[in-house]
Amino acid sequence: MKNFGLLGKNISYSFSRTYFTEKFKKENIEAEYRNFDLDNIKEFRDVIKETPNLQGLNVTIPYKQEIIPYLDDLAPEAKEIGAVNTINVIGNKLIGHNTDYIGFSESLKPFLKEHHKKALILGTGGASKAVAYALEKFKIEYKFVSRSAGENKLGYDDLSEEIMKEHSLIINTTPLGTYPDVDAHPEIPFQFINEKHLVYDLIYNPRTTKLMARAQAKGATATNGLKMLELQAESAWKIWTK
Repeated sequence: MKNFGLLGKNISYSFSRTYFTEKFKKENIEAEYRNFDLDNIKEFRDVIKETPNLQGLNVTIPYKQEIIPYLDDLAPEAKEIGAVNTINVIGNKLIGHNTDYIGFSESLKPFLKEHHKKALILGTGGASKAVAYALEKFKIEYKFVSRSAGENKLGYDDLSEEIMKEHSLIINTTPLGTYPDVDAHPEIPFQFINEKHLVYDLIYNPRTTKLMARAQAKGATATNGLKMLELQAESAWKIWTK
């Protein structure tokens, strides 16, 4: 039997396992999809050693960047982004890919309006890099926002009325607000949000996060990351089976 799986930490809630298990059943594919919940990325070597007929892996928080030194090669887009969410196993070689940017691009497209020229990316982890890569393709300028300001990134305290009005696309790439901690959200100044804003939260559980709900209360359009996940999963499947 072919084996696939997800690498991450505290991933019992994971979308991927359910998604691929249902896909295998529906399409009569003889394969199993498992969660590899690692306390430390060093445990990855055991996954490779102890999983027979491993064909491919997805990678999630917090290992999208930490996984790179363990791989034999990177696809061009993964190299450019600097983060990996899909691993293709070819013989003894592990090749890193990034399908997050495809999922994000395709799911964002239907919501984009003419005035969405500048974006704020909340968070600086692996997913934020795929989002930035996608925004560059759309020719949308962006700034990163982090808990502490630094080179090329704003702190949450820097988010003035002027910055919020200028940046009408806001993308949350942090895990803040994920089930079970559903009351958490990035501390943006909601008083400056209006109907021109589009708030895209990469979280998919719950379907409507606190960030989304508070933005919608101010008239903004808000969407979650479920479609992105489905699209990136399908892209990963194409890589594994091409």
